[in-house]
Amino acid sequence: MYHHISDFLTDWGHESASTVKLFKKLTDESLDKKLHPKVRTLGFLAWHIVHTLQEMPARTGLKVDIPDHQDYRGESVKQIVETYEKGAAMLAEQIKQNWTDADLKKEDDMYGQMWKRGTTLQILITHQAHHRAEMLVLMRMLDLPVVGIYGPTQEEWTQYGMPVMN
Repeated sequence: MYHHISDFLTDWGHESASTVKLFKKLTDESLDKKLHPKVRTLGFLAWHIVHTLQEMPARTGLKVDIPDHQDYRGESVKQIVETYEKGAAMLAEQIKQNWTDADLKKEDDMYGQMWKRGTTLQILITHQAHHRAEMLVLMRMLDLPVVGIYGPTQEEWTQYGMPVMN
């Protein structure tokens, strides 16, 4: 749970930049590839991350003015990236303008439970990280380049002077 808005904003800066970095490795052709009947597509997962920027904060009274449709509708990678960047920046700005550290202790109805706003912000970040991880697996399976978020990928090891291991 966050107790200070500044702590969230620091983490959000890294997390949202990591999401953009990942999204930019997608291709328009990859977004609709269905690898397994029980696995969501990259387009679905990417748009789900985007949609959450509008949907979850709205439950706390914040307004993130991006499209509010829940389902992926064939948006291009460019549209996904631009919408995400706009929403991520708007979310940070809404929090800076409308909340104080004391507001992080206020509770809102989140999916039938009462969550402190500091908890909501933490879940927003972990939710996004969870779906990025799903996307990385699918990107590997589709032979797309992957990016390191919390550490280097195998492809990035040589940049750090590490031998590539298979």
